[in-house]
Amino acid sequence: MAQQLFLALDLGTTTLGGRLLNCAGEVCAEASQFNPQECYGADVLRRMEAAVAGNGELLQQTMLRGIESLVAILLHQCSGEREHIVAAAAAGNPAITSLLQGLPVEKLLYPPHRPAQMLVTAIDVDALPVPLLLFPLVSGYVGGDLVAVLYQFADCAPGTFLVDVGTNGEMALFDGEQWWVTSVAAGPAFEGGNISCGMVADNGAVTGVQLDHDRLKLTVRGGGLPLGLCGSGLLEAISVGVVSGLIASDGTIADVDDIDNNLIRYLDHNEQGSTLCLYRDATTRIELTQDDIRQFQLAKGAVYAGAECLLSRAGMTAEELDAVVVTGALGFSMQREALKNVAMLPLNMIEKVIFYDGGVLAGLSRYLCAGGEADKLQDLADSLRSYPLSGTPHFEKAFVDALNFSVRA
Repeated sequence: MAQQLFLALDLGTTTLGGRLLNCAGEVCAEASQFNPQECYGADVLRRMEAAVAGNGELLQQTMLRGIESLVAILLHQCSGEREHIVAAAAAGNPAITSLLQGLPVEKLLYPPHRPAQMLVTAIDVDALPVPLLLFPLVSGYVGGDLVAVLYQFADCAPGTFLVDVGTNGEMALFDGEQWWVTSVAAGPAFEGGNISCGMVADNGAVTGVQLDHDRLKLTVRGGGLPLGLCGSGLLEAISVGVVSGLIASDGTIADVDDIDNNLIRYLDHNEQGSTLCLYRDATTRIELTQDDIRQFQLAKGAVYAGAECLLSRAGMTAEELDAVVVTGALGFSMQREALKNVAMLPLNMIEKVIFYDGGVLAGLSRYLCAGGEADKLQDLADSLRSYPLSGTPHFEKAFVDALNFSVRA
């Protein structure tokens, strides 16, 4: 009997992730690639504006080609055939999900900021022999990707805080009776996007950076030569830079005259100005520019402020939390100290962080292996209490206060 495969797709703004599983729930293949829609804009606002300007069908077809490419990679990994796929499910944020379906996005882009379709639905995709089920949306700013994460963590304890780190930083807080959910526009830095040496978390990506006396040691996915920085590598590179004094607390790269040890050799410059050069050889140069660091500051500031505001809205404090689960682009195991060094989250939250790799794919996989509980999925989405942050004075003030790398309780 030919193998039967389940397909799970995490449709991110910056990165498309995919996984094939067998009927026993075992992962047969997993891969990721940049979302090809990035040519229409790094964020969903620009892409929706492009759709309103008449490029909606092009955006839809671009995503479908991206899915086709990713599915081909996954099938090649496990020597599978297209016909072996017996069920498929995908999750994404509201904009990506709407653009994939070719739906109008005016009401999502402008008030009332509500998607045209929010329910569990299935679409036909030429690259697949079965319909692709799309996880339901919660609101104009909370999508099926967070629903997938919560489906995976359905049995968690009260006081659980979930952060799905990506271009859209989606968050959820379980107070014992209900889930409070929200999202922040973090930008693509956490996924290697808009970073001069950024890449997806594939072989060759620097996933970690450690300070060893006066040397920087790089951890490379796959064990070969480094090719670029993914999100976790970017965070740890900046963390090490802050601890060593190569990067100031306001994010400024140090001047060579201010460093009096051998770490000075990592300071360099290019046509854009000062850089922090992590690695170089005859063909590759991995360095952080001042703009790269600013992009990261905007991303981490949004996450910090979002977490602070969501806690406040739910009437809880960081001390009351049982666990803080970090998944998404930063789901790789890393030292909590790195999060502390860059002030990624309030200090009392960092002490409770648990890293979980691939929360969206895990939720999709659980759904597929359970035989497809569409009603249960919709009930979960309907039960979530969403809290809009964008433009609120509380969030704007918290965001500005969170841009520096100063540690705060």
